[in-house]
Formats: sequence, C-alpha cells, structure tokens
Amino acid sequence: MNATDINGLLVQMRAAAALAQGRAPIAAPIQAAASPDFSSLLRQSIDAVNQVQQKAAGLSADFERGVSGIDLPEVMIATQKANISFQGITQVRNKIVNAYQEVMSMQV
Repeated sequence: MNATDINGLLVQMRAAAALAQGRAPIAAPIQAAASPDFSSLLRQSIDAVNQVQQKAAGLSADFERGVSGIDLPEVMIATQKANISFQGITQVRNKIVNAYQEVMSMQV
C-alpha cells in the first residue's frame, strides 16, 4: 500500500465521519477516486501469485522433459519464489479472516 492509497483511504474515512455527524463531506481529490479498491488490489495480488506458480510449474515440467537451456538452479529458484509468494498471500488471507472475525465479534 503506497501513500496515495493511504491518503485516499483517509479522505474516504473523513467523508464518512462528516456524513455521520450530519455535515457536508469534504470534496475528495481526484487521485482518491482513481485509486483502486481493496478487492481489485487483492485480485491483482492473487493473479500475480498464480502467474508465478504457473511459471514455476512450467519450468519444472520443461526440466523434467529435458528441454535444453533450463538449469536446475533456475527451476529451484522459480519454485522457491512461487512458494514464498504463496505463503505471503496465505498470511494476508489469514490477517483478513482474523480482522473480519474481530469486527463481527464487536458489539454495536
């Protein structure tokens, strides 16, 4: 998450707070409207992990078939990158689930 995303989120939170207090919301800057939402960022991350895993699987299959130009270290590095990226997205998912459970257990 970069500074533009954080600023956009802050603007949205301030606008929601102003609406809750009955005031007119402050006009949001154009940058905040153009920033992607959370679901699209999550989808892009999942797609990136999937591409890394497919690349690693393809390299591994090519190495097993004996395709020339593919070395074992290259296959191992691609496999480790896929493993690390999958572990990272799994940790993000776990954090999202924990946050959801925490919000749902709050009393209103």
